[in-house]
Amino acid sequence: MEVTGFFTAILIGLIIGAAGRLVVPGRQRIPLWLTLVIGVVAAILGTLVAGAFGVADTGGIDWIELVLQVGFAAVGVAIAGGVGSRRR
Repeated sequence: MEVTGFFTAILIGLIIGAAGRLVVPGRQRIPLWLTLVIGVVAAILGTLVAGAFGVADTGGIDWIELVLQVGFAAVGVAIAGGVGSRRR
C-alpha cells in the first residue's frame, strides 16, 4: 500500500466511524477517539469482506463495500458503548 493509500484509508475510516455512530440509536458514551479508531478498523474489515465476496472493485461507487463498512462501525460503536455503560 502506498503512503497516499494509507492516509486515504485513515480518512475514510474516520468518516465511517462517524457514520457508524450516527446509525446506532441513542447516546453513545464513548470518547471521540475510540469512535474514530472503530471507524478505521471497520473500514479495513469492510474492505476485506467486500474483497472476499468479490464486490470491492465495481464501476462507480462501491455501495456494498460502504454499507459493510458502516455496518461494522455501527456494531463496533454499539459494543463499545455497551461495554462502557456497564462500567459506570
